[in-house]
Amino acid sequence: MTKRDLPALSIIELRDFLRRREISPGEALQALEDRINTVDPKIGAYLVHDLAAATAEAEKADVSLSLGGIPIAIKDLINVEGQQCTCGSRILRGYRAPYSATVIERLRAHGAIPFGRMNMDEFAMGSSTENSSAQVTRNPWDLSRVPGGSSGGSAAAIAADIAFGALGSDTGGSIRQPAALSGIVGFKPSYGRVSRFGLVAFASSLDQIGPLTKTVQDSALLMNAIAGHDSRDSTSLDGPVPDYAQNLGRDLKGIRIGLPKEYMIEGVDPVVKSAVMTAVKQLSSLGAKIAEVSLPHTDYAISVYYILATAEASANLARFDGVRYGHRAENVSSLFDHYARTRAEGFGAEVKRRIILGTYVLSSGYYDAYYLRAQKVRELIRQDFVRAFEKVEALVSPTSPTPAFKLGEKTTDPLQMYLADIFTNAANLAGICGISVPCGFAQSENGKKLPIGLQLLGKALDEARIFQIAHAYEQSTDWHKVRPGIESIVA
Repeated sequence: MTKRDLPALSIIELRDFLRRREISPGEALQALEDRINTVDPKIGAYLVHDLAAATAEAEKADVSLSLGGIPIAIKDLINVEGQQCTCGSRILRGYRAPYSATVIERLRAHGAIPFGRMNMDEFAMGSSTENSSAQVTRNPWDLSRVPGGSSGGSAAAIAADIAFGALGSDTGGSIRQPAALSGIVGFKPSYGRVSRFGLVAFASSLDQIGPLTKTVQDSALLMNAIAGHDSRDSTSLDGPVPDYAQNLGRDLKGIRIGLPKEYMIEGVDPVVKSAVMTAVKQLSSLGAKIAEVSLPHTDYAISVYYILATAEASANLARFDGVRYGHRAENVSSLFDHYARTRAEGFGAEVKRRIILGTYVLSSGYYDAYYLRAQKVRELIRQDFVRAFEKVEALVSPTSPTPAFKLGEKTTDPLQMYLADIFTNAANLAGICGISVPCGFAQSENGKKLPIGLQLLGKALDEARIFQIAHAYEQSTDWHKVRPGIESIVA
């Protein structure tokens, strides 16, 4: 193993090297820095990274801890004390976090080193990482295509081997969809399983922090570190947290997996559908029992999501007014002019669109017709999952209806962009857990491989079961071992 090869390691592999003292945490960081400098100018995954500060932490790292000395990239809406936290928005440019999120404290307690702020769609609003005010992130498999979003910087960095692991956030698929499009593993915990304290909120009843990694085992390791009750988050669940790695390696004999008929619909790319059905057969060969199930209110999920998420965004983003922090308009004529111009200058087009939509559905005369009705349908969607999980332990589907689409392809058609999350946002509405793992490749017209993701959904707080199934599938295939390669990126 040369220093040049170090960034290709998984978290578990790097941990083994560190514990055997074959390399030091500082050497791992330097090798990662060298690869970032070579590859990231083509990708645009990192907003900033501070090697000197991370190296200072690395010198004190205890490699006997579960994540001792391992750098973890952080999506730019999770607060790390002293570091920028812009949420990919001009309105927070220059803002530095005065405190660290609970997940950062827990990572550090397990020996990890937060390293790098990752690009994202502004305030996590997007499915392509084209909405960032800073830069566009490109898919390492094909630089003309998107890496997915909103955690696209985190996903692209792992796929390009310029991060060992990362934290993202998932409001309607923002961990799982970019994981699928970038060919990595993305895990969304159940709502309340991981503290949201220190996460800049988009939609508070939907947001969850979760890991993006190269393998399922790495994802379980990160979840072991960050999961658990936090008194500073009123939505955090107070219950025991299992060892998520404990069931890895167990077979799938007798496990019932449901295939929702509403998820294999017309409009899914035929190559995606074929790859997912091949994966279903593979799960069956591993001992799982496959059964068709129904989630009858699936057709309403997109509509419900974009009513509730925008309503909550309208309320949450009201705090960004230029009074206490962030961008402030100059030469204003009145308080109203200050608010109007600051927000007009600070927010991008997609964020403005969602604030307007959210304000509308909450307004007098429309609240009952839109917001209240959407909350009722949300409960019907949740009940669909409850009934399905009475028959099966997990559900399987495509993560995304298509492989990665071209940069600019959907930016002028918001509805088509929103439909990129058609298979992921219902899990957020229901508060359940889910994972995306690589299950194959499509091919672009220029001959480039485009990853396909398999989604597994589990009932609330049944993360251990989903890790077990995902790991069994992953280890029985080679999809997770394939990387785009540095030569194809920098060529």
